[in-house]
Amino acid sequence: MRGFKSLEFILGATLVGGIGLAILLSGLIFPDGGEGINLMARLTRPFVSTAHPFGTDPLGRDVLARVIVGGKISLKVGAFSVAGAVVVGVAMGLVSGYYRGFWDVVVMRFADVQLALPFILMAITFIAIFGGGLTNTIILLVVSQWVQYARLVRGSVLALREREFVLAARAIGVPDREILFRHLLPNLIGPVIVLMTLNVANNILLESSLTFLGLGVDPMIPSWGGMLADGRTYLQNAWWVSVFPGLAILLTVLGLNLLGDWLRDSLDPTGRTTQ
Repeated sequence: MRGFKSLEFILGATLVGGIGLAILLSGLIFPDGGEGINLMARLTRPFVSTAHPFGTDPLGRDVLARVIVGGKISLKVGAFSVAGAVVVGVAMGLVSGYYRGFWDVVVMRFADVQLALPFILMAITFIAIFGGGLTNTIILLVVSQWVQYARLVRGSVLALREREFVLAARAIGVPDREILFRHLLPNLIGPVIVLMTLNVANNILLESSLTFLGLGVDPMIPSWGGMLADGRTYLQNAWWVSVFPGLAILLTVLGLNLLGDWLRDSLDPTGRTTQ
């Protein structure tokens, strides 16, 4: 296919594929999970030791190992939170757009109220009530982002519900559930997939930000945001402790955004840009 030759796809697939493969093989490459402490090698500079090509942190732990192992947490948060938001948001959007009336008013007004709340205020309130941790961070992101999918799906359903194929299905007595999931949902997959791709990247950034502020994943678990927070006091003397996890976030988010742009252009021919 001609689309697979685009620069966006090649760069995005290379970045995401390379980082994803390294993370999947991290258990084989680094059996200690990046937790091996060697105080005699603490704050080793990068590119001067073959044993520690990215240097070591203040406890003598290998930065390369912790960056790769820490990617598991960041990608898990990004993928699971988006999956949860899609399930909730698509269901709400289908019901709201198809049935309209009371359900549309309830869902959309609730969505408007949630959109008016600053994310950081919602995060602080949620963490104060339920606590931090991996699971609660994922739930927080699901709660904060289902609205995007609900509004996207609702708008599309409002346009599709009066189309001929839907009217014909109603006329022959097809149940509403079958109309929603067999006739309407397949027509919404394209824009939902594009938004999912972009939101995985966004959620990786949000998880890193929350963990950096002490509101996300347990600091004892290696994650990119936690590594940034650990290295901020060593920026002048040991810049590599924060720079390499920051580069991992940058490259992963860049790759996902490039794939998202490529998917958008591929699934929406009318919106393609000139390559």
